[in-house]
Amino acid sequence: MDASRYENDAEHSWHLAVMTILLSEYANSRVDLLKILTMVLVHDIVEIDAGDTFCYSASRKAGTLEKESRAAKRIFGILPAEQARRLMAAWREFEARKTPEAKFAAALDRLHPVLHNYRTRGAAWKKHGVTSSQVFDRNSKIDAGAKRLWQFAKSLIKDSVRKGYLRA
Repeated sequence: MDASRYENDAEHSWHLAVMTILLSEYANSRVDLLKILTMVLVHDIVEIDAGDTFCYSASRKAGTLEKESRAAKRIFGILPAEQARRLMAAWREFEARKTPEAKFAAALDRLHPVLHNYRTRGAAWKKHGVTSSQVFDRNSKIDAGAKRLWQFAKSLIKDSVRKGYLRA
């Protein structure tokens, strides 16, 4: 991870899979690793097909769920019926963020860009004029899946402001 280029979707998915294995002990409750691995890998396939956007983009929400729903139906529709059903269920579970697994998967999906920006001295944050309040607001949801990881993320965000990686 460095600032020489943007991370691609395959790298992001791989990082999330590794983070799932390494950080599962920090989940707020006992979780099923296979369910989380499935969610973190499947949700990005849908985002890739639907056209992923920068997470702090003002236009991010407009039509995103509809585009992703169409993408999920198309992608999973290629598979045999039972696999399609299972992966669609995993994607919907991730999007709903109700189960301990979905909350933890979402926590990792939020934590990863914080780690990446910290490692790259805020390269993407600086390029897009992101502020600390935006980062705190977006990533406060980490707490729902992993309170200790949220404490860690907050310390990185605060340190990023102190070091000039992120605007206050």
